[in-house]
Amino acid sequence: MRVFYGWWVVLAAFINLFFTVGVVFYGLPVFYPSLIHELQFTRAELITGFLIGFVGIALPVGVLAGVIIDRVGPKKVIWAGIWLVGLSFILMGSMTRLWQFYVLCTMAAIGYVLSGPIPHQVLVANWFKMKRGRAMGYAYLGLGLGGAISPLAIQPLIQAFGWRHALHFTGALMLLVLFPVVQWITKSTPGEMHLLPDGLPAPATAVAAVAPERRKSLDDFKIFLTSRNFWLITLGCTLTIGAIGAVTQHLILLLTDHGYTLKAASRVFSFMLAVSLLGRVLVGYLADQRSKRNVMSLFYLLLAVAIGLLLLGQHPAAVWSFALIFGFALGADYMLIPLLTAECFGLSALGTVLALIISGYTVGQWVAPWVTGRIYDAFHSYDLAWVLMMLAGFLGSYIIYMVRPESTAMRAEK
Repeated sequence: MRVFYGWWVVLAAFINLFFTVGVVFYGLPVFYPSLIHELQFTRAELITGFLIGFVGIALPVGVLAGVIIDRVGPKKVIWAGIWLVGLSFILMGSMTRLWQFYVLCTMAAIGYVLSGPIPHQVLVANWFKMKRGRAMGYAYLGLGLGGAISPLAIQPLIQAFGWRHALHFTGALMLLVLFPVVQWITKSTPGEMHLLPDGLPAPATAVAAVAPERRKSLDDFKIFLTSRNFWLITLGCTLTIGAIGAVTQHLILLLTDHGYTLKAASRVFSFMLAVSLLGRVLVGYLADQRSKRNVMSLFYLLLAVAIGLLLLGQHPAAVWSFALIFGFALGADYMLIPLLTAECFGLSALGTVLALIISGYTVGQWVAPWVTGRIYDAFHSYDLAWVLMMLAGFLGSYIIYMVRPESTAMRAEK
């Protein structure tokens, strides 16, 4: 039996997300202790680089990328992004000044936006409809696996060859793997293969008519900008993704503060992300069977509860309990956002609306870690930050629960 090509696209998305999100977002924090020790960066300065990159530069790029994706497809956008990500890592291995770090963080941030969640969410949504939740879940396993493996792989590289050569190797490996995957496996739509979503064969004359669900006019574009659901999703994700960002960017530093070696801290971090793999599979299944809004709200609630355990970070039992609960709930971090958004607004402008939503929560994703770093630099403790992040998670969960997908659908039909 011939395998539907959409599953090859999912495999390509898996590999791309492994590197462009899993390694960039979860692997780079392993380098932070080295940057603090050798280059004398403060914790707030470490996050300021990505704050400038993502919030100052990558936000408008992300919105523009969403429009381009809707017009030319995800593949070309991903292709540009992988080069920026890989080269930024290679060049980071030679930096000596803080301004250089800021420039390269901006370069990596733009690459992340172009080759990360935005285009891959649209890519998978284009290829699947009935099995969209499961397909998205499998693709996002790459993100979780990349996050789980990269700390364990990067730490011995740093120990054996130094942090500079470890960055050179990581960036070069990204380019060697991702270029052929994007160039020869990734296809933007099933129409390129004369197929329909989920693997139904279609005559060539029919494909062009159904590749997008329907073409939206400029009036339709206003639907999500003036929609209550759009703002609820954006605000709820901004709060929760911000809390996630604060934890993931500072967890290794927190653990080393409590006496963990870099190797031991990396193991906790990797365990947390390994557990997220189970969460992603379960979330993908539940999203196809249950209310996407309810599943998203529940998992965001679990994230908030888990953050409270970091207040007991001096106790190993609390740390491992946190890693288990937070890691499992982390399975819903990004992947439910496009599913709920597609349910509210359809596919034809999905790239644009996702770019706007992701641009919104990107502010939280990097402002929250920056605030966390500032709190630590001021008080030499993370306790206040964890209380704030826990409250943000609770509020984000409640706001997502207030989303009503049917209201937008009814409005779009009028």
